[in-house]
Amino acid sequence: MAIIASVVISLVAAASVFAITQPSKVLLPKGVASGSLWIVLAMLLVFVVSFIDDCIGLRASLRLGVQAAAALIVVVGVGLALSSVPLPGGLLIPMGFVAAPVSALFLIWMANLYNFMDGMDGFSGGMTAIGFGFLAYFGWEAGSPVMLMIAIFVAMSALGFLVHNFPPARIFMGDAGSITLGFLAGTLMLLGVRDGIFEFWVPIILFSPFILDATVTVLRRALRFEKIWEAHRQHYYQRLVLNGWSHRRTVLAEYGVMLLCGGLAVLYHHSTENGKLAILGAWLVMFLVLGRFVKWLEQRQAVSRPVRSSRTGSEVHNVQTVSAEESQSVTVKT
Repeated sequence: MAIIASVVISLVAAASVFAITQPSKVLLPKGVASGSLWIVLAMLLVFVVSFIDDCIGLRASLRLGVQAAAALIVVVGVGLALSSVPLPGGLLIPMGFVAAPVSALFLIWMANLYNFMDGMDGFSGGMTAIGFGFLAYFGWEAGSPVMLMIAIFVAMSALGFLVHNFPPARIFMGDAGSITLGFLAGTLMLLGVRDGIFEFWVPIILFSPFILDATVTVLRRALRFEKIWEAHRQHYYQRLVLNGWSHRRTVLAEYGVMLLCGGLAVLYHHSTENGKLAILGAWLVMFLVLGRFVKWLEQRQAVSRPVRSSRTGSEVHNVQTVSAEESQSVTVKT
C-alpha cells in the first residue's frame, strides 16, 4: 500500500504542480495523457484485487481473470501490443495477429514472476529500485515524461520501502505490491519499445535477474512434470540460502547482479550492432556461470554433510550449517 499510494499521490502532485506553474504548456502530447491514465487505472485494478487476495484470499482463476482484463486494457486500449521481436543480427520476427495476446500474456507473466521472486527480505524492493531507476534514466534520455515520471516515482517509493524491508525486514510487500509492480514493469517495458525509447532487449537485460530465474525454474519444473503452481524452494536465490548464505549476503550479491545487468542494458542501448551481439553473448555467459556457481555450492554442501567415520562409527561434524532462523525464514510464493 505504501509503494502504490506513494506513486499515485506523486503522479497527481506532479501533474497538479505543473498545471499551476505552467498552465500554458501541455504536460503530455495529445493522446498520451489518456494512455497514461489507462495505465494507472489498470495498475490500480491489479492492486485492488491483489490486496483483497492478501486479506481474505481469492480463487486463482479470479485473480488471473482480473490480470488478463488489466493486460487487455493496456495492450488494446493503450495500444502497447508488441508488433515484432528482434533477434541478434538485425532480424525481426513479426508478431502479426498474435501480437495482442502474446503481449497480454507477457504482462501476466511479468506480474506473476515478480510475485514468485518476492520470497526474500529486500529482494523485490531492490529489483524495483534499481530496475525502475534505470527505466527512469532511459525515459529522461529519450525525453519521455510518462516513462520518466512513473519510473522515478516507483523507484523512489521502493527505496523508502526498502529502508524497512532490508534484512531483517519489518514490513513486507505482499501480493498487492509484487504483482502490481511486476505488471507495471511489463507495461513500461512495452511502452518503451513502442515509443522507441529503447529496443526490446534493453528491458529484458535490465530485469533479467528476475525474468531468467523465474522462467528457467518454472521450465525445469515443468520438464520434470512437477506441479509448477505448488510452493517450492528451487529458485536460485532460495538455493543460495539453503546452501548456507545469509539473507543479507544473498540479497547484496543479487543487488550486484542487478546493477551489472543495468550497466549492460545501458551499454547495449548505446552500442553498434556488432557490439549488441557481443553484449548479449556476455550477458548469457554471465548467467550460465552464475547458475553453475549455485550448482557448485550445492555439490560442495552435499560433500560436507555428516558422514560415518570408518574408524569409530561416529559422525564427522565438519558440516557447514544454516542457522535455525535463516532456515525457517526461507519464504516461498505460491
